[in-house]
Formats: sequence, structure tokens, C-alpha cells
Amino acid sequence: MKPSRLLSLIALACSLLAGIALAAEPQVSDEQRSALKTANADPTLAPDLLLPAEDMAWWRDAKFGVFVHWGLYAIPAKGEWHMFNDKVPAAEYAKLAQRFNPQHYDPDAWAQLAADGGARYMVLTARHHDGFSLFASKASWGQFDAPHSAAKRDLVAPWVQAVRRHGLRVGLYYSPLDWRFPAYFHPKEMPENARELKQQTYGQIQELMSQYGRIDILWYDGGWLAHQGTDADAAWFWEPDRLNRIVRKLQPKIVINPRSGWQGDFDTVEGDAPIEGPIRARPWEKTFSINGAWGYVPEGNVKSADQVVDAMVNAVVRNGNLLVNLGPDADGVVPPKQSETLRGVGRWLHRYGQAVYGTRPGPLQPVDGIYGMTQRGDKRYLFVQRWPDAELALPVLPGKVTGVRNLSGDKVAWRDGPQGLSVSVPTSRRGEPFTVLEISIAADSR
Repeated sequence: MKPSRLLSLIALACSLLAGIALAAEPQVSDEQRSALKTANADPTLAPDLLLPAEDMAWWRDAKFGVFVHWGLYAIPAKGEWHMFNDKVPAAEYAKLAQRFNPQHYDPDAWAQLAADGGARYMVLTARHHDGFSLFASKASWGQFDAPHSAAKRDLVAPWVQAVRRHGLRVGLYYSPLDWRFPAYFHPKEMPENARELKQQTYGQIQELMSQYGRIDILWYDGGWLAHQGTDADAAWFWEPDRLNRIVRKLQPKIVINPRSGWQGDFDTVEGDAPIEGPIRARPWEKTFSINGAWGYVPEGNVKSADQVVDAMVNAVVRNGNLLVNLGPDADGVVPPKQSETLRGVGRWLHRYGQAVYGTRPGPLQPVDGIYGMTQRGDKRYLFVQRWPDAELALPVLPGKVTGVRNLSGDKVAWRDGPQGLSVSVPTSRRGEPFTVLEISIAADSR
């Protein structure tokens, strides 16, 4: 056989095989299309929904917020997933509403505690996955809300007012999912029930965005379907672009997280995993609970103030914020150990807040477990977590160093040269969990 003939037959065979492969390839589903859209900041998704930098500035300056998970699940005290984890039937779980009458609910005390802790914003679970709304909701399926519970009143309204009185920004958490709807687990098999679930979500978002004046943060959670996949996987169902255009119309400057699907102003990282790596390009927020579970459980392994500060600094030097959660009991009282931890964080921020609030990360990249930096104006702030040697050598800083001050004590030795800045602090003059140094840069060299 001639080589040219052989090549022609090979080419024909390859074409036939390619055609068979294409014919066998399954069609891309709605879920798969949703999953492809994982870049929350992709301007092709919905550019009109992303806040401009000037409207995000306050959030980036704030650095520290307090989360509050509170609802019917505080009564059994087994955490916010009690209904699902313990397989409690919806009708049985609903009986908790007639026992929910928090006699010591004092939103001013909560807001004061957050302010004492150095927080600049608070986020409250207006409605969690169990479907119970802390607010007055005509859109609630089955009138499953606080005014129809033993409390007989809207519990979000006084909280919003208290947070504002204490000079904090107001954030509301909302979960689109609702375990009471079987269609949450089978949306395509139960279209009518799914329609009611989605209708409730849209109606309640409109209520939250229109009933309480200005809201600064909308914190979605639970955008996935059937507890599977990602928020983006379920975006075909919730239609987050459509939903958040309603939000933007009612609250034009609100900061929105991406957990309704794919569109958001900042990224979120949940859990206790250590914060490591370089400075992140997008604003982001680390969130975890001081007491392990998010909803109320008896206090056990409560984090210390130093553990919270450790996470805060490691987030801030990487362009992030920290949102720490409190779990009040069924009577509305924040347990003592959690309060003590938060006040300890506040004492640390009272001393070192100038190195945290209103800063941006850098100019040097953080070194995991050793140091990180923030900056503002002609000041650079160095957080030393661990001293590998008596002296810490840094790379060359942009600009001329004119002074170094030890915010953790009264002594620091330093020298700046072609190889970079070196600093040393006597062991007795170091801070916990960080030694914080303020570095001044000549104004004409920045």
C-alpha cells in the first residue's frame, strides 16, 4: 500500500472515531453549566452587581465582625443542624416555636459586647436552614416566624436598632434552603413544592431588605441543593443574578457574599483550618465559631482571645477580615466564656488597633508562622508571631525607613541597609500572640 493511501485511511479512521466520541458525549446539564461559573468576580456574570471599590472600603477597613447564630435550635442545645442531624420531623420540630420565649434577650447587651470586643460590624441569622424566621415574615411558609412563636414579636427589629445605636454596621444572614420542603432534596421531581420554596426565599429577601432601613451586609448560606455540590452547582435553581438585582434595587450599597450562587463582593472561608499562604487578590472573610458549634451548645472547648487574635492577624495580613461567631442560649444570653474571649480580643485591639483597622496588607508577603505586614499612609506594621533567631531579617522595604517603634514594649533595635531591615526585641519586651512593630517610612520615598 502506498504511504499516501495509508495516511488517508488513518485520517479517515481518526475522523470516524472522533465523530463517535462526539456523538457519545452527554449533553451538558444545567447543573454542570452552573458549576462552570465559579469565579465570583468574573465581570461577565453580572458586572452591575459588584460594588465599586469606594463602596467596599468601609468593609475592608473594618477587619473584625461578630456573627450570632440564634434560633429554635438553642432550645435542644445540640447545634444549628439538630433538626436534620437528629432526623426530627418538621411537625415535631415546629413545636419548639411555642417554647421559644427568650426572657433575657437584650440586643443592646449583644451589641455592647461586640463593641467591647473591637468589632465594627455584626451579622445575625435572620433565618437558618430549619426555616424559622426571627423576623416578621408574611412570606414565611406556615407562618413559621418569631411573631407566631411564644416570643410574639419580631426579634430582628430591636437587634438592628441596637447595633446601629452602638455604632456598628448591620449584617443579616439568610439561608435560601429550608429543610421543611422535601423539594429541597428533589427540586426537579417535585416542581410545585420547589416553586413554593423558591417563592419563600425571594419573598423573605425582599422583606429583609425593605423592613429595617439600611442593611450593610447580606450573608447568604446554604445555596447548594440536597446538601450536595457547591453553591454554583445550584445557581440554575436560585437564579442569584435575578435575586441579587432585587437586593441591589432595595439596598444599592449593601455588601453581599457569594453563597447565593456565584456573584459576591468578597470570598468566604469557613472553619478552623490555619490561615496560610500569600496575600489574596480579592477581599475575603474567615469565619468560625468561638465555641465550636455555631448554634448554642453548652460551653466546651471555647477558643481563647489569643487564638482569635492569631486568626485575625493572619487574615488581615492576607487581605481578609475575621467574623467570629457567638451562640446565645435559648433565653438570649451569651455564655460567659464566649463573652470573656471576645472582651479579651477587644483589649488587644484597644492596644494594637492602629495596626489593624483601616490598613491594607503588605508591602511584604507574609511568611507562614513567622510574620506578616499591614500598611497605611507612611506606616508599616510588622506582626512577628515567632522569632526564628534573636534578630529577624526582612527583605528590602519600599521607601526609606526612618524609625521603628515597638508597640508591644519599650525596646527595639533595628538597622536598615541594602540587604533589608533587621529588627530585634528582647524576650521580655515581646507581645503575645504577636510582637507588633510600627515602621515609619519617609514621606518623600513612598
